[in-house]
Amino acid sequence: MRILLIEDDAILGEAVRDHVSAGGHAVDWVRRLEDAHAATRAVNYGLVLLDLRLPDGNGIGFLKGLREAGDRTPVIVLTAHDQISDRIEGLNSGADDYLVKPFNLGELTARMLAVTRRYGGNPSPVVRLGDLEIGPADRRITCDGREIILSGREWAVLDVLLARPGATVSKGQIEEALYAFGSEIESNTVEVYVSRMRKKLGHAHILTVRGVGYRLGMPA
Repeated sequence: MRILLIEDDAILGEAVRDHVSAGGHAVDWVRRLEDAHAATRAVNYGLVLLDLRLPDGNGIGFLKGLREAGDRTPVIVLTAHDQISDRIEGLNSGADDYLVKPFNLGELTARMLAVTRRYGGNPSPVVRLGDLEIGPADRRITCDGREIILSGREWAVLDVLLARPGATVSKGQIEEALYAFGSEIESNTVEVYVSRMRKKLGHAHILTVRGVGYRLGMPA
């Protein structure tokens, strides 16, 4: 999943970026609202992590602008202000969840997964795909009791497909999930990862829709 982190604190921002990246997600980290606006115009993000107090303004205004423009990207607000009024304002402005600093990075991961599951229309923590049982929260896949290990970037591809059950996902959407700004994108990268995943999960579980992209499912 491609995630936008908007946080001006260098220590916290680096910790969150590294933790989320280690989970197999691509993270674009910006420290100003000006850069956040530019990022959301250029990329379709799967999730936004938003600090409220930034050098060039309040994150609430940014959040309201997203919602007024019809942008339904999930947003988790991260703030040091533990006031009930701040929480209410954030949620009323369109935030999906709220974490007060300092927070546990494990809790952040759990909330990210909960929010994205809601948006993907799949509230269950376990996804069954044919003979596979997939646990996105604990990054665990089993097939008839045998565990299957995916790399971080393979999980990033699978997350994009799981977020759109039954739908075809374009190569461009997968590339966005794999790479943060400044990363080199090779023309056959998506095909390489899909090929690796098919060897591990079975060819029938990732279908090619020619000229369009990929989707999860069993052949008709």
